[in-house]
Amino acid sequence: MADIEHAKRIEDSSSSVQEAPASTKPVSRFTRWYRSPLFNVILVGLISFTQPGIWNALNNTGAGGQQEPYLVNGANSLTFGIMVFGCSLFGVLANKIGLKTVLIIGTLGYAPYSASLYVNNRYGTEWFVLFGGATCGIAASALWAAEGSIALGYGDVKDRGKYTGIWLGLRELGQLIGASISLALNVKTNSRGKVGYSTYLVLIALQCLGLPLAFLVSPPEKVIHSDGRKQADPTKNKAVLGEFKKLWALVKRKQMYLLIPVLIGFAWNGTYLGIYMAKYFSVRARTLGSLTSGIAATFANIFWGWFYDTKFFSRPTLAKLSWGFFVLTMLGTFGWQVANEQLYRYSVPKVELDWANPGFGRGFASMVILRFLNESHFMFVYWIIGTFFDDIETLTLAVGIVRSFESVGSCLAFGIGAAQVAPMVNLVIAFVMFGITIPATSLAVLLVPERPVNLRKIEDGEESSSEENLGGGGKIAEGIDGPRA
Repeated sequence: MADIEHAKRIEDSSSSVQEAPASTKPVSRFTRWYRSPLFNVILVGLISFTQPGIWNALNNTGAGGQQEPYLVNGANSLTFGIMVFGCSLFGVLANKIGLKTVLIIGTLGYAPYSASLYVNNRYGTEWFVLFGGATCGIAASALWAAEGSIALGYGDVKDRGKYTGIWLGLRELGQLIGASISLALNVKTNSRGKVGYSTYLVLIALQCLGLPLAFLVSPPEKVIHSDGRKQADPTKNKAVLGEFKKLWALVKRKQMYLLIPVLIGFAWNGTYLGIYMAKYFSVRARTLGSLTSGIAATFANIFWGWFYDTKFFSRPTLAKLSWGFFVLTMLGTFGWQVANEQLYRYSVPKVELDWANPGFGRGFASMVILRFLNESHFMFVYWIIGTFFDDIETLTLAVGIVRSFESVGSCLAFGIGAAQVAPMVNLVIAFVMFGITIPATSLAVLLVPERPVNLRKIEDGEESSSEENLGGGGKIAEGIDGPRA
């Protein structure tokens, strides 16, 4: 009885987040399904499948399928350079003009980039690749700010691991399908070189499906939860300058700034892997690598989506176990890859790894493991943000911050990749950058609470603003759903 009365008080005091129960305005079963958090997360996953999923399919063939990686790495550096500022900017704009509008903008720039790779592959045009990198940077800034907020903010806290897994898992479906197409079109090319230009035409067609899917997504205020509740329109009474102030205040919270090193430094090995595949592997082995990477990443999304919502451990314990696994596995795999690189760079004759050649498994397996760990990192980062903050407005700003700092790392990493430095140098830099992330991320992991908080309620004086609510090893109040929600 006390729980029911407590729940009633929360409902009455949360008019800024919830509207009247849906029972006051009956809706059809189809509408409830169409407006449900799950359906909208599936939609953004399918959009991600058509946009960054296809982008990943191309990049994981090694340097966008090109014979030499330097031009594509330069374009990717430009893409992420724009995202450094664009992700946070679109995070702020999403709270002003709406998540759906920002999501639609995010579907407009990927296809031109893929088209530029086709033109370069077939005709040798280089300026178009850089132009495509710029359009991709603008679109990706909007897309990542919007879809991450939807995946984390539309569902309940207890479903955030599952929803993040669905979102990122469907994104990898794009890589799986795109890589399967690439492998089928290039399966007979057992030497080094670039993929056939017909590969790009199929992938560009898939990317054009993202825009119509974006129009099907429901804005936050129209989403209907399983208990019938709705959120208030997060764009009402929002001033852009005020949102920038909230963004800066969020960056200064220790839960955010302690994550900055891992956001910048974790995935530097992605640039190295593109160079590694282009330098040592045959065309068909590279397309197989793209397919296998997608399978490994999909497994990572399924496993971590289940693990993060499991009831066997508290959330603070889940965070510690996950981070401990990442540290040990990443260090071991980096050591393995340094040994591989040392072997290949001095090999005479020059190494050419094809699945029909001896020694292929050794060089191929380490790449697949690193792809698995990189995707696991994305799952970990988005889940941990969801353990700190609850309201969709804060999550939208937080996702923008996450993507901005990740883009800093990617921009620098691809910039080094475009500078034609030796692969071993690129690998050692990635190894060192990961080592730098360990102390600060370990401190952030120790701050993971059992339940997140709603910062908008705190600002309105509706909820305790004590620092314990934003991290303290799980000492936060249990609330109406018990110790796990």
